[in-house]
Amino acid sequence: MPGGTGPRILAIANQKGGVGKTTTAINLSTALAAIGERVLVIDLDSQGNASTGLGIDVQARINTSYNVLVGEARLTDAALPTAIPGLRIVPANADLVGLEAELISESDRPFRLKNAVAQMLASFPSLPEDERYSYVLIDCPPSLSVLTLNAMAAAHAVLVPVQCEFFALEGISQFKATIDQIRATLNPVLEIQGVVLTMHDARTSLSKEVVENVRGFFGSKVYDTLIPRNTRVAEAPSHGKPLILYDYDCAGSQAYIRLASEIIERERHYRAA
Repeated sequence: MPGGTGPRILAIANQKGGVGKTTTAINLSTALAAIGERVLVIDLDSQGNASTGLGIDVQARINTSYNVLVGEARLTDAALPTAIPGLRIVPANADLVGLEAELISESDRPFRLKNAVAQMLASFPSLPEDERYSYVLIDCPPSLSVLTLNAMAAAHAVLVPVQCEFFALEGISQFKATIDQIRATLNPVLEIQGVVLTMHDARTSLSKEVVENVRGFFGSKVYDTLIPRNTRVAEAPSHGKPLILYDYDCAGSQAYIRLASEIIERERHYRAA
């Protein structure tokens, strides 16, 4: 397994909204499952878009990430199967909106998810094979809230989606500083696993300029794979399907499959180092 005795845990985060975090969580998890990995997605966004995009009806979300974080359910209880073999999700709903206020006086509030993951790992030997995950992907909200802190405290690394637009680098240096601060205070092993460039339009000079600027800032942390701006990417969530199930042959699907392969290859180098 990527994490040695357990899954490799990646938080998909960027404090800036609209950069493709949830789209990346949905389609990367599907691509990883499609190439044989066992994947758990944890939806930590109160909008629950990752849950919807993976086909989980609101009425089916009995135990959610909220119930896990307040100690009412275990991850193994809350994880629901999806239409993709090897892929499960802990869904989210609007209950997460009030979580920060509920936990304000709790000293362990940044570590609720980390503790829940530790509980799951302790039960790994007795779990069915399809629940012994090789990857856990955490879809974070577009803010540095207690939810994002929980994700980063629990994760081995952060995957940062960056949109190919004029303001792409706005806040990136601050976000990198935040990761450094979390490493110093909450999670000493946290690192940036990689940066994925999303909504890339090869026809524009702006996209080319953004790619050059982001690669100049992050260097080799930036994946080679560029996720294209593609109407099929935007359409798939409204059908409750990951892009790979909605249109396997489109450019966006093929890009996410390449990204999954690239991440796995990077993880191999990480383990060998």
